[in-house]
Amino acid sequence: MAIRNLLFDLGGVVVDIRRRNCVEAFERLGLPDADAHFGEYAQTGIFMALEDGSASVDEFHAALRQEFPNPEDISDAQIDDAFQKFIIGIPEERLRALVELRKRYRIYLLSNTNPIMWDGVLAREFDKLPPRRRADYFDGMVTSFEACAAKPDAAIFRYAERELGIRPEETLFFDDSQANVDAARALGFHAELVPPGTEFTDVLKSFEAARK
Repeated sequence: MAIRNLLFDLGGVVVDIRRRNCVEAFERLGLPDADAHFGEYAQTGIFMALEDGSASVDEFHAALRQEFPNPEDISDAQIDDAFQKFIIGIPEERLRALVELRKRYRIYLLSNTNPIMWDGVLAREFDKLPPRRRADYFDGMVTSFEACAAKPDAAIFRYAERELGIRPEETLFFDDSQANVDAARALGFHAELVPPGTEFTDVLKSFEAARK
């Protein structure tokens, strides 16, 4: 069956990220054992609660602030700024690639993310090639905090099927986590890993060539 849809993860696929930047930013603020909060592909504790929608932004701020030795000195803005250091940015050539691919495929987004980044640094990054906005690059978008589920949980993939109106057998999913790729394949999606230092455009070319 022909591939009609391309389903993209954000971090590590479309967006360049560096976990260490975020850890160091929280260490400078004085967060004890900041490194323990952040996995390579998923967060833990209150950070994951923000990502899977089980905690609001206000609840996240309040809970995280209590982990600091000086909570009264830590503002919401400082927390948000440190958290968003996770994102390096989106190379403009990837934005242009999405525009080109949309001429041949329906383009969708499926991301483990949170409202702080979604409404902050990510919105700004997609807006840097005027007059485009994030919604101009995708035919539909699913975020973990809105779906109340996070990859690799099957629930978020099923949510994406319903909300985006896509069929797994017609959809190619890109992610930088093998666990997420395996979860998608188990549900009938075509799925490809985008390793560090690899462009999704090259992975797509290899996939297309193998199907000829």
